[in-house]
Amino acid sequence: MVTFIGKYTSKVDDRGRLVFPAPFKGAVPPGSDLRFVIKKSLYDNCLEMWSYAEWERESDKIRESLDFFNPEHVKFWREYMRDCDVVEPDAKLGRISISRYLLDAIGVDKEVVFFGINFKIEIWAREKFESSQVSKEDYVAIAKSLSRK
Repeated sequence: MVTFIGKYTSKVDDRGRLVFPAPFKGAVPPGSDLRFVIKKSLYDNCLEMWSYAEWERESDKIRESLDFFNPEHVKFWREYMRDCDVVEPDAKLGRISISRYLLDAIGVDKEVVFFGINFKIEIWAREKFESSQVSKEDYVAIAKSLSRK
């Protein structure tokens, strides 16, 4: 499993291309698959970017929990898979192309933040990323609620 840590900004050109952060590209072992799956987050106003191998692991777990004879499960799976982009940084400049639809879905104008959260990367409109941070008090309260004592 690849680990992504750090925060990097990138400007979006008029074709929806962004420079993929070199430290994230460097985290992928040489010779590994450099494809990524990008989709809108279910809970936050950002995109999720998964290495293709991690995407397969996570989506397999979800798919195995579903009963495809249950219409609600079928609807969920369809929406889960809707609007996924598969991207690969180009070899020359390390750019990726994200569909305008997905960039518009999170309100991107000119600049994004790539935020590595270990097993995946979040892509945020810069302004929204800055306003998404929880207060120190809320962070401590969440940490306490997660305690297993």
